[in-house]
Amino acid sequence: MKASDLFVACLEQEGVEYVFGVPGEENLDLIESLRTSGITLIVTRHEQHAAFMAATYGRLTGRAGVCLSTLGPGATNLLTGIAYAQLGGMPLFAITGQKPIRDNTQGGFQLIDIVHTFAPQTKWNDSITDGAVIPRSIRHAFKVAEAERPGATHLELPEDIAGEEVGDMRPQGSIRTRPPIADESAIDSAAEAIASARQPILIYSAGTNRETCAQSLARFVEKTGIYAVGTQMGKGVLAEDHEQSLFCMGIHQHDYVHTAIDEADLVITVGYSPIEYPPYVWNPKGDKRIIDIDYDTTTPDEFYSPEQELLGLISSSLDRLRSRLIEYDFGSPRFARLREYVSEKLHIGHAAVDYPPSPAYIVDQVRLTLDRYDIISLDNGIYKIWFARLYPAYIHNTVLLDNALASMGAGLGAAMAARLVHPDRQVLAVCGDGGFEMNSQDLETAVRLQLDMVVLIVRDCGYGFIRWKQQSAGFTDFGMGFGNPDFVALAQAYGANGIRHTGEQTLSTVLTTAFEQPGVTLVECAVNYDSNSELSNEYHVPPKVLDHSSD
Repeated sequence: MKASDLFVACLEQEGVEYVFGVPGEENLDLIESLRTSGITLIVTRHEQHAAFMAATYGRLTGRAGVCLSTLGPGATNLLTGIAYAQLGGMPLFAITGQKPIRDNTQGGFQLIDIVHTFAPQTKWNDSITDGAVIPRSIRHAFKVAEAERPGATHLELPEDIAGEEVGDMRPQGSIRTRPPIADESAIDSAAEAIASARQPILIYSAGTNRETCAQSLARFVEKTGIYAVGTQMGKGVLAEDHEQSLFCMGIHQHDYVHTAIDEADLVITVGYSPIEYPPYVWNPKGDKRIIDIDYDTTTPDEFYSPEQELLGLISSSLDRLRSRLIEYDFGSPRFARLREYVSEKLHIGHAAVDYPPSPAYIVDQVRLTLDRYDIISLDNGIYKIWFARLYPAYIHNTVLLDNALASMGAGLGAAMAARLVHPDRQVLAVCGDGGFEMNSQDLETAVRLQLDMVVLIVRDCGYGFIRWKQQSAGFTDFGMGFGNPDFVALAQAYGANGIRHTGEQTLSTVLTTAFEQPGVTLVECAVNYDSNSELSNEYHVPPKVLDHSSD
């Protein structure tokens, strides 16, 4: 058996469906082995996009997505997507080619030490110098990538190793492991602390984006009456029409939802990572009592130092805590009024429309178009904050956004992966013109894959998020503008459909038409960002909403 055949057999043993990547000279043996396998090779137009797709596949399935590149520039192109997976907690396995270990006649041409380059952005990575270690190396790579907290792993496969004979070797058997559960004394201690609290509140985050976590979280808040707030990457884990939901912390300022945290004397963080939402925003004085429920220990700072940690399977911790708090009810008429007030302020319904429309109008129109289980994938730009703040989400992993690496250019690839995983759902990519143009070439990949999906381009001819920050800092508007192609014509050139929103119809009508067309449809929509100044404000709830005298 050739080593590359063994490598692919190990991927098949792990249940790999897709390999996303760009071929090169140094991985031709592996490409040939994939050709005769049951794995689908999806050739993208940029390695970065391959890694974005693999990471999102991992996020949605819990199984490591696989991406592939050659050596040198192909490998360095993967690095942004690898960091996207690592910081975002998405399981990913990256494969790169390399020059022959022996008889390298090309010297230093394209030669980079990829293993050491990738080391800071992976949970584990290595180079295969002997085909005999392939089974154990791949098993280890998948095991580490998928273990909580998930992240990225990497193996380098040199050209001569890929082509060598390894004899009659077999893949190692793959096993599904479950994280350990928190010990009983820790559960008892946490339950006592919660029971003694006057007004606890719960913050859930990206680590709860698992179906079992979502179910356990809903049961916990229903039985205890504790209200819950989500971070951007936890959005939808608790349905935002749930009676105990206080929606999402969408901006890095004091928003209406932060009033509930102000009122709380105990904060329960669940699956929380300071990477994606800084604790100084919701705990500016660093004085909140905190209980952390997660798979692994946290890294404390002056604004986030839990007094107790429940380490282990999150769903188990929540279920066992619930059973110990069955006699307690933290339901609060004040928080019920707060929920009603915040809902009226944030979920504004049919926003007034001018042309070009405001971001709030765009959010509203997208929500009108999509069903409960449909998926939006947000690239990075100022519109992402508007969606995080205003878009009601009801199911976990139906709002795909990245607030960890927060890389531009990921929105299209994430949507493509979502459509592969969920062919029964409508999928909408929402991209700014800046982010879309970073990987617009992979529109051809979406067309080639015959994906039924819609891409909404929010056009302002500039780097809108950075312009907003520039203006907020009092700097002169400089260096933020650029030109754009005719996006409708660009879509058609790639073989996609193209529609331009002109204001003659509602955006929801245009998007509905786009979803009715087979294949990939791009919708171009201009945006007026004059209202961005609202995101720099602090929002507070009137005292009468939380007045005890009305209870």
